[in-house]
Amino acid sequence: MKDISTKQITEELCVREGISNIVVEPHSEITITTGGNNEKFTGPAIIMINQD
Repeated sequence: MKDISTKQITEELCVREGISNIVVEPHSEITITTGGNNEKFTGPAIIMINQD
Protein backbone atom coordinates (compact mmCIF):
# COMPACT_ATOMS: atom_id res chain seq x y z
CA MET A 1 0.00 0.00 0.00
CA LYS A 2 2.98 2.32 0.42
CA ASP A 3 3.25 2.58 -3.36
CA ILE A 4 -0.34 3.78 -3.74
CA SER A 5 -0.93 7.51 -3.36
CA THR A 6 -3.33 8.87 -0.79
CA LYS A 7 -5.27 10.47 -3.65
CA GLN A 8 -5.76 7.06 -5.31
CA ILE A 9 -6.89 5.46 -2.04
CA THR A 10 -9.34 8.31 -1.39
CA GLU A 11 -10.80 8.10 -4.91
CA GLU A 12 -11.35 4.35 -4.53
CA LEU A 13 -12.91 4.58 -1.08
CA CYS A 14 -15.29 7.39 -2.13
CA VAL A 15 -17.07 5.11 -4.62
CA ARG A 16 -17.54 2.16 -2.25
CA GLU A 17 -20.81 1.21 -0.59
CA GLY A 18 -21.08 2.40 3.00
CA ILE A 19 -18.80 5.41 2.40
CA SER A 20 -20.13 8.97 2.38
CA ASN A 21 -18.00 11.99 1.69
CA ILE A 22 -18.16 15.74 2.08
CA VAL A 23 -16.04 17.96 -0.14
CA VAL A 24 -14.80 21.15 1.50
CA GLU A 25 -13.88 23.74 -1.12
CA PRO A 26 -10.64 25.75 -0.90
CA HIS A 27 -10.72 28.46 1.78
CA SER A 28 -14.05 27.18 3.14
CA GLU A 29 -14.18 26.41 6.84
CA ILE A 30 -15.96 23.46 8.41
CA THR A 31 -16.48 22.51 12.05
CA ILE A 32 -16.94 18.90 13.12
CA THR A 33 -18.60 18.41 16.49
CA THR A 34 -18.51 15.08 18.33
CA GLY A 35 -19.72 15.02 21.89
CA GLY A 36 -18.17 18.10 23.49
CA ASN A 37 -15.26 18.36 21.03
CA ASN A 38 -15.13 20.82 18.13
CA GLU A 39 -12.52 20.58 15.38
CA LYS A 40 -12.20 23.29 12.71
CA PHE A 41 -10.69 22.62 9.29
CA THR A 42 -10.11 24.79 6.23
CA GLY A 43 -10.41 23.33 2.75
CA PRO A 44 -9.55 21.98 0.40
CA ALA A 45 -10.44 18.69 2.07
CA ILE A 46 -12.45 15.53 1.63
CA ILE A 47 -14.14 14.19 4.76
CA MET A 48 -15.06 10.52 4.54
CA ILE A 49 -17.56 8.71 6.78
CA ASN A 50 -17.22 4.94 6.83
CA GLN A 51 -20.44 3.25 7.96
CA ASP A 52 -19.56 -0.16 6.56
